Amino acid sequence: MYFSYNDKSSILLIFFFHAVVFSALLLKKGLEQNKKDCFWLASFIFLGGLYICPFMLGYADWYGEPGYRAFMFFFPFQQLFLIGPVFFFHTKTRLNSDFKFSRKDLLHFVPAIAYLIYTLIVFVVDKLILDEYYFYADQRDKDLAFWYQMAGLISMLFYLYLSLKYYSDYRKLSLAQVSFADEIAHKWIKHFAIAFGLILILRVLFFILNPEWGQFGSKYWYYLCFSILLMYISIAGYSSTLKSALNPKFKPGVKFSTSDSRSISEPITSSIEEVALDQWKDRITALFDQEEVFRNPNLTLTDVADKLNTNRNVVSKAINQEFKLNFNDYVNQKRAEAVIDQLKKGQHHRSTFLGLALDCGFNSKTTFNRAFKKYTGITPKQYISQNEL
Repeated sequence: MYFSYNDKSSILLIFFFHAVVFSALLLKKGLEQNKKDCFWLASFIFLGGLYICPFMLGYADWYGEPGYRAFMFFFPFQQLFLIGPVFFFHTKTRLNSDFKFSRKDLLHFVPAIAYLIYTLIVFVVDKLILDEYYFYADQRDKDLAFWYQMAGLISMLFYLYLSLKYYSDYRKLSLAQVSFADEIAHKWIKHFAIAFGLILILRVLFFILNPEWGQFGSKYWYYLCFSILLMYISIAGYSSTLKSALNPKFKPGVKFSTSDSRSISEPITSSIEEVALDQWKDRITALFDQEEVFRNPNLTLTDVADKLNTNRNVVSKAINQEFKLNFNDYVNQKRAEAVIDQLKKGQHHRSTFLGLALDCGFNSKTTFNRAFKKYTGITPKQYISQNEL
């Protein structure tokens, strides 16, 4: 196989093989563990590898060889209408392990299917019917056409927005319903979105700042930056799947309770009219102080509502309005107070900070340190030093 090795083609070739390897590893993991998010991430990385092919092979002089040029023209390497939806569905399946792909979701792939049909028509007409270049009379790759590149950029920006909104809603819901929101924060999704966003920002910046963007050879630095970010996405993404496998206590997507007929964001009327919010405040305080339910590391809003014989809506609104906190922060504040009580009793001389934190309901040292400093304004060590404990 002809391949002209030079600085540009060789470097992009390394990144291409890296993308192929990691997409294969993620596909294997997805098949072995039936993890849908791995399938979507593998697809994203593979599409990223294909994305750099026109330039990797172009710098290897494939456009200059007649036989290879036809392959470059007719093979749709850059699936710009696919990348955005694949990123979006990776986000959804990572945050919601119960997500099921429906027929309605196929609508997201209509533009990509339409473009594939268009490329097929171009191939049939130019190669099979006319046996000469009609659509390709200008000898310019359709994947690199301005309209397609701009439409693809808009599509990816749109799906980045949808993904960020989905993640934001997920975080709000987790903070409102569970006491272990930090452990299921899925920071990988945020990091992935940042990397993807940087790719799109660089795409716009290079287009604006590079007056020769329309020339093939002037795009190398953008594709190099893209390849580096794709390498980060593949390594960090694969690493995140390993971490989730090592921590089976928290699944890749948390399933929030939907036992109540209304969402916790909907207004409360009858329940609040029956018992004033300040009375619910007293009942919640008594439950936490007397039964110490905060010591349960997997405590949820539903658990508290069940113990108070009410629904999640009432408890959520009482905590939000009376304590000015969300459920996650309220529980962690109670846990921090319990740790402080142990410190005053001198328990830190007989146990580690982590031991005290776990005993009071925290799931990790990181969450404990963050919650403790948020509540007191200082670290546990500073608290001990300042209070001479």
